Amino acid sequence: MLRPLYRAAQVGELDRRTIAGGIEGFALMQRAASSAWHSFRGRWPQVRAVSVLCGGGNNGGDGHVLAALAAQAGLKVQRVVLKEISELQGDAGRAAQLATSAGVGCVAWHPELELTGEVVVDALLGTGLDGEVKGDFRRAIEAINRSGLPVLAIDIPSGLAADTGAVLGVAVQASRTVTFIGDKLGLHTGAAPGYTGEVDFRPLGVKALAFFDIPPAAWLLDEAILAESFPPRQRTVHKGDMGHVLVMGGAPGLGGAGILASQTAARLGAGKISLATAPEHVVASLVRCPEVMAHGVRGVADLGELPAQADVRVVGPGLGKGAWGQAMLQSALQEVSDSPRIVPLVIDADGLNLLATHWPALRRDDWILTPHPGEAARLLGISAGEVQADRPAAALALQRKRGGVVILKGAGSLVAGPSGLMVCPYGNPGMASGGMGDALSGILGALLAQQLGLERSAWLGTLIHALAADCAVAEKGERGLLAGDLASYARELVNPG
Repeated sequence: MLRPLYRAAQVGELDRRTIAGGIEGFALMQRAASSAWHSFRGRWPQVRAVSVLCGGGNNGGDGHVLAALAAQAGLKVQRVVLKEISELQGDAGRAAQLATSAGVGCVAWHPELELTGEVVVDALLGTGLDGEVKGDFRRAIEAINRSGLPVLAIDIPSGLAADTGAVLGVAVQASRTVTFIGDKLGLHTGAAPGYTGEVDFRPLGVKALAFFDIPPAAWLLDEAILAESFPPRQRTVHKGDMGHVLVMGGAPGLGGAGILASQTAARLGAGKISLATAPEHVVASLVRCPEVMAHGVRGVADLGELPAQADVRVVGPGLGKGAWGQAMLQSALQEVSDSPRIVPLVIDADGLNLLATHWPALRRDDWILTPHPGEAARLLGISAGEVQADRPAAALALQRKRGGVVILKGAGSLVAGPSGLMVCPYGNPGMASGGMGDALSGILGALLAQQLGLERSAWLGTLIHALAADCAVAEKGERGLLAGDLASYARELVNPG
């Protein structure tokens, strides 16, 4: 089952309703701290000393209760506060007194303080932060990061925006994050993968989906959906049943991208693959993957009946922004418009850049757009920094503007479609190499050709792309991962069991 993701305000409302439903606020805090303690012990069972840094709100309260639990278990506890205990109110105040009653000492934060624990617990700021981290909180976070110690972040690494995954000036670099009641959207995209470590979700007995008027902001994709999406084929199928993908790319001097996309599409089970590319790239395609029907195309006239024969068109890999690329994209758009049947499009790379400059208002319901942040910025008319500052908002805005389905690539890739927002938690830094987007385009083309539908193809394609990279890295490491390596691993993923 896909995991629902929520914004901070939604989780706050879930928390409020849970308390209103009969669970005392302090009891819920104790439940959260107990869950955090079990998460801590599960990750670091041999640790005998811990430093717990507590802020002034309920997040700090969780930290105080965890400190008491650690002391009761026999650990040496260094409790560091950034707000005087005498100033704490409500449940946070009760939590601080609980730790004191348990015999846990307390020291006020100061810049020269040495963290004496083997592990640090971050209970500083929580999900309510909405501005840049400043003052002692900033210095404390910087000290945690300098320490080199493993860190358990409670609910969210302090300094990370719960809704967007953006860093608000500085953020704790956690080894594990234990989060409660509703998993947070900002823990899975943007800068978050570099700060959260493993995300351990603990619902605390709250059934968030039971609150129908609080719909999730997004859903977290899970590899488990692959098995149900690719059942064994019927024994009587033939290549005509599996669809025909036309890849239009590989302008003069840019042949590799089109070849990568078409080869990957072939490995993902499409029945036939055609590649319309500059004539000088045909031999390379035949050598690399003779199963791809490579056509030398000098201009639109050379396309012949190819566009009409295809069940899906992938436009963009190695397309270039010159006359050749412009003509190919214009032909693909026009052919689709005139077709009596729905022929979906996948648009990537320079196809997106040409859309931004030559078709700035074009909106369709039959395409998948696959921008990285820079391409998304050009399509939206904003900066790449603005895209990265709020990736979910950018993906949704682009989908509303351009229609179809949008895959905003990057750490925590986002898939925005008519059904809402999906987040992919897989992938790795080894994917920071050329051609990865071309491989994704080929995967998407093959899935669309096999009639998996626009949105579902986008979800599955994003999953397969990231998981294939993870499989490759698990076997041989991150450095040196090539886009061409993904096809064989992707093939295994669409043949589960």
